[in-house]
Amino acid sequence: MVKQNIHNTIIVGTSAVAQSIALQIIQKKIVGTVIGFISEKEEYPKQISSIPVLGSINQIKDILLTNRCDSALIAIPNCDTTQLQNIYFLLQKAGVPDIRILPELYLLEETQGHLIQAREIEMEDLLGRAPVKINLRASLNYLRGKRVLVTGAGGSIGGELARQLLYGGAQRLYLLDHSENNIYQIEKELRTLQEEGVGEKAIIVPVIGELQDKDYVEFILQRLKSDVIFHTAAYKQVPLMEQNPIEVIKNNFFGTKFLLSGASKSGTQRFVFISTDKAVEPSSVYGVSKLLCEQLVLDEAKKGNKDFIVVRFGNVLGSMGSIVPLFKEQIKKGGPVTVTHPDIDRFFMTIPEASSLVLKAGGTGKSGELYILDMGEPIKIMELAKQMIGFYGFEPNKEIQIKVTRLRAGEKLHEKLFEDHQKIVPTQTPKINQLLNPIWDKLNLEELTNQLMPICFLNKNLPTHYRNRVELKLALSKYFPFLTPTKEEPQY
Repeated sequence: MVKQNIHNTIIVGTSAVAQSIALQIIQKKIVGTVIGFISEKEEYPKQISSIPVLGSINQIKDILLTNRCDSALIAIPNCDTTQLQNIYFLLQKAGVPDIRILPELYLLEETQGHLIQAREIEMEDLLGRAPVKINLRASLNYLRGKRVLVTGAGGSIGGELARQLLYGGAQRLYLLDHSENNIYQIEKELRTLQEEGVGEKAIIVPVIGELQDKDYVEFILQRLKSDVIFHTAAYKQVPLMEQNPIEVIKNNFFGTKFLLSGASKSGTQRFVFISTDKAVEPSSVYGVSKLLCEQLVLDEAKKGNKDFIVVRFGNVLGSMGSIVPLFKEQIKKGGPVTVTHPDIDRFFMTIPEASSLVLKAGGTGKSGELYILDMGEPIKIMELAKQMIGFYGFEPNKEIQIKVTRLRAGEKLHEKLFEDHQKIVPTQTPKINQLLNPIWDKLNLEELTNQLMPICFLNKNLPTHYRNRVELKLALSKYFPFLTPTKEEPQY
């Protein structure tokens, strides 16, 4: 066995959860020691459970001058972004090499919190606004004893939904994705969390499968008998999907159509579809695919008394393939950090907050309704780039350059959460709004589906339509004129 150096840790926070974390470190005999707490309050006891309280947050600099500290763990329930930024930068200036956080404690009771959940603090933790306080266990009561399926469970939103669903008391938690590696990773993580006492003992069932396969989808849903489905699976990368327009329609539109059909036939009672601001006045095939999917779900809701709803929101911080991980990679390479336009902006929300609101909407939403998460004000990507460069200890445009490129295919300068002529009204849950009149009356879904089918799936009677981009855009351009094919449009 390799001998390791003793690791000195301070815990920022003195609440019950902070004390629980200290006790876990002691009981597990992890290589290291808790040298003390730092209080989030100006008045504090001299010690807690025989561990000294070294001072308050505003004394961090002086505390660390006289106490060697290898790592700091922030464990403050209801810690807002401003407070977290202050703590982080004080610890950073004091030279603490490893700063970790117990994330999303605002979702749980104060006595909860597990050391296994601690992770390195990230830029998105400091960018997120003060999240709405949701009692996660209470908001998930509607899932107790149910069989819950998450599609795209290996993705950013799907994975976070699965983590939070551990607290819901579901009988079974089905994780569906077409990526073997993604499902392997999220299943392993969830089982580790359960072993460490996080959440409740739902039976976790990994499912590898392809939503584009209609027969498979109907077969597997008959076997799983899911009571509730959270549908997050989709191709999402706008420029990449502009180069692969047929595949995004096949995967997103037909995948959703097959899933809805299978859900209805197998008796699913609740279906929550995750949508995007890019479905509003779309400028990309991806945006079109999500708008069509919204209409599929709303159309399905008209057919019965089941609760089929749509939840729409903007970008999430730190998701796979998003701007934050890209900037992080560019900074670590020494730059440049690329911004497509000096004025481009986007709506942002943290993945845990978006997921908790989706789960809440899933329980309170009424069938056939479209809900929009309150994303706050949009963030300028140029400012985000500067903040991230500073977060990693560099000076923008001196040590790390910012390079302005150009808007890519399908991208907009600004996004909207709803159209100008539409209206939203608040619901009883803060940060969840309802869109009035979400049905797109001018769309003939049945006619369009019949036109798209032989383009996405081989029909021997129409062989020239298969994978034909010109035919795809001709079909879609009736409703989305910007997709009218040009003379230069490749046929395949």
